[in-house]
Amino acid sequence: MRKTLTAIAAAVFAVAGFVAPASAEGEKFVLVSHAPDSDSWWNTIKNAIAVAGEQMKVSVEYRNPPTGDLADMARIVEQAAASKPDGIIVTIADYDVLSGPITEAVARGIPVVTINSGTLEQSKKLGALMHVGQPEFDAGFGAGERLGAAGAKKFLCVNHYITNPASVERCQGFAAALGVELGNQMIDAGQDPAEIQNKVAAYLQSNPDTNAILALGPTSAHPTLAALEQSGKAGNILFGTFDLSPEIAAGIKAGKIDFAIDQQPFLQGYLPVVFLTNLARYGVMPSNSVNSGPGFVTKDNIEMVEKLAGQYR
Repeated sequence: MRKTLTAIAAAVFAVAGFVAPASAEGEKFVLVSHAPDSDSWWNTIKNAIAVAGEQMKVSVEYRNPPTGDLADMARIVEQAAASKPDGIIVTIADYDVLSGPITEAVARGIPVVTINSGTLEQSKKLGALMHVGQPEFDAGFGAGERLGAAGAKKFLCVNHYITNPASVERCQGFAAALGVELGNQMIDAGQDPAEIQNKVAAYLQSNPDTNAILALGPTSAHPTLAALEQSGKAGNILFGTFDLSPEIAAGIKAGKIDFAIDQQPFLQGYLPVVFLTNLARYGVMPSNSVNSGPGFVTKDNIEMVEKLAGQYR
């Protein structure tokens, strides 16, 4: 659910273990993500820690499990804590797998900020100082507010990852913004493109009064757009999606997709470095967590987003 304009993004800062410029003050931080080496979405976060490291004059090391193995990630968190950094930035990709290593780091007295994956509640349980990410219910609610203002009444939420509670929260937030029950307006689409396209087409045929669709990412957005184009309804049904891809960008430009929701990963990398640096130097830290999203990509700003893809968006 965390894709960006991978086909047009510059492959910058793609090497695992990238380290931002060293600090005269000596502060050193480690960011541990769950992403495999193949996931280019994280290039934006790598760039963010490079920018923050240069501005704050600190070093920030990026570490990750090369294949995305979470047990490997847990070991990396343990190793990071053992190196005694001035702070650790970490994703909560799986609370059960990572709770031990993260709480151990906190017990060592290492300031921890969680980002991206997980919830504010989980972050607090782990003893982290704050969480920087996108609350999924709120993001869905924001999508519902936008399409509701445009006239959405009957909708379809195309959920391609229904076993993930966060995906359901997106659909629930959307329904709440429209003031209706979610009910059968959310479908378990699966992840096969042909199957998704067929399910969307069948739903629209059975529910002809549907005038809005929310997809939860490129996996469901691409075949949904194909179903709309095949039926001649593309551009006539309100359509929002999460995340970005070249196809989604083209759909926004063509007026077939109203918006894409961007969780603004640059902020997820940049802000924790700034906050932890200020904590180390001056003992100050915001008392609240930060919602990095939802940010909305529309026809009004898509050209700028494309230019900055892979570095800042």
